Amino acid sequence: MFRMNSFVVGAMLVSAVISPASSRELYRWVQYVPGGIEARAVTDASVCPAATIDGAPASMTERSAPGESYPVRGCALSIPADAKLVTIAGKPMSLPKHRPDRILLIGDTGCRLKGSQVQACNDMSQWPFRLGADISAALKPDLVLHVGDMHYRESDCPAGNLGCAGTPFGDTWEVWREDFFKPGDALLGAAPWIMDRGNHEECERGGKGWARTVDPYAYDGASGVDGCLGPQKPYTVDIGGVTIAVMDVSTAAEKVNEKQVAWYRPQFELAKTIPGPVWMTFHRPIWAVDSTKKGEPAGDNRTLAAAARDVLTPNVQALISGHHHTFELMTYDQELPLQIVSGHGGDDLSESAPRVVKGLEINGVTVKDGLGRPGIFGFSMMEREKDDSTGLKWTLTAYDTHGQAFARCRIDGRNATCE
Repeated sequence: MFRMNSFVVGAMLVSAVISPASSRELYRWVQYVPGGIEARAVTDASVCPAATIDGAPASMTERSAPGESYPVRGCALSIPADAKLVTIAGKPMSLPKHRPDRILLIGDTGCRLKGSQVQACNDMSQWPFRLGADISAALKPDLVLHVGDMHYRESDCPAGNLGCAGTPFGDTWEVWREDFFKPGDALLGAAPWIMDRGNHEECERGGKGWARTVDPYAYDGASGVDGCLGPQKPYTVDIGGVTIAVMDVSTAAEKVNEKQVAWYRPQFELAKTIPGPVWMTFHRPIWAVDSTKKGEPAGDNRTLAAAARDVLTPNVQALISGHHHTFELMTYDQELPLQIVSGHGGDDLSESAPRVVKGLEINGVTVKDGLGRPGIFGFSMMEREKDDSTGLKWTLTAYDTHGQAFARCRIDGRNATCE
């Protein structure tokens, strides 16, 4: 085991117990959007917060006005690529680095309340997203990639259940605040974000809050379902020698849907136009396993696998996903990108996911190497190898929510060796 230093522990404890007094709600962060970067804010004030870019006043635009179940406004500010200092309400924002070398992967972070599936949202040991977010913020990532599923509180807490008593539910601001913004506040400010859309952000689930706050695309309250739209086309993010292609697979059917296959196949073919290493990030993984039923691996998304099969060009190094509530890394006998699953950020864990993945046959694909680590809440960190000019060499470390490393893999192209 690798243990945190005292600075990280101290930072976590300070974050956990000190909250600045304020009469207003204000959450602020920086995220990648198609074509650039934006500073975002959510506030219950009557106007968007004041902003500056390199010392000059700048005006945040109102992205979403207050509405039903959302008594807050969303605000956005486009940031020039050469900006050196951006402030929102006087607070300096974390701006992108040309070459981020430490990339945090986290996902499936909300607290599950759906019918008989009840998680103890009031117990940090049972729902530790706040702890993991504080710890990972203290590790000072250069970039945060959330692989989707932020909103989980879909039904009321059963009467008499103290583990979730008093929690809100439904597609409301109260739920988005409790499930994501409030526990994730320290991490929101630690680095710029890439936001994947999960199936829990579909329009009939938590999609209204997604559209109003963190959706990388523009918001129009008159479109879709109160501004929530169906899956959007991909966009790309250059992280200095590596391009991340961000896909919305929130509604991709688990069984083969030929209409969806035709929609997604050109998106996977996008990599043909991108030079250098490409990482594709989307919520639902391909050729991964969530459990074994009757001795057979289960959990692979057949629609996405059909769309991606035979079109993933050699420059696609990695697929990065969540959806399965576990940590997994898999390489394959076939000429395919490696698959990373980092969906263990807070929601109920996939306890039956396998630890040994080598040799598994998943939808016609054989796992060559890798590992699984079910039953552990946490996050992952990708660290670029020093002096590597190819963008192909990284070290991936999986941490639990106390900052202890429980797996480490050296990545070189589509191959990986794990401890």
